[in-house]
Amino acid sequence: MNIALWIVTGLLATAFAAGGALKLIMTKEKIASHGAASAWVEDFTAASIKGIGALEVLGALGLILPAVLDVAPGLVPVAATGLALVMVGAAVVRLRRREFTLVVVDLAYLVLLLFVAWGRFGPESFTG
Repeated sequence: MNIALWIVTGLLATAFAAGGALKLIMTKEKIASHGAASAWVEDFTAASIKGIGALEVLGALGLILPAVLDVAPGLVPVAATGLALVMVGAAVVRLRRREFTLVVVDLAYLVLLLFVAWGRFGPESFTG
């Protein structure tokens, strides 16, 4: 179980760090030009997009660093829960935009994040 949690956590951290970094360094217009999956940016200000990107990067760091550095490892499931809330928001935006196919991707991320949160709060806790 611990190995599965580490693998999922590493993949999620990589995805959120990369996606968040792109939101931080790219302009709103550049993000929007990447096709239908990025059309959601039309509903947000440039500052909001940067804020989402910052949350994603910080969440990605929170998934890995506390456990690796053995400094407050109980923050790992908290970071997973925070990113899960970001994905709930993403799914809501996609539903409002009637982008039903893309909601499935958001829900897949949500399920993986909840798996990490459950695993690290419970059976494979770092603090137990």
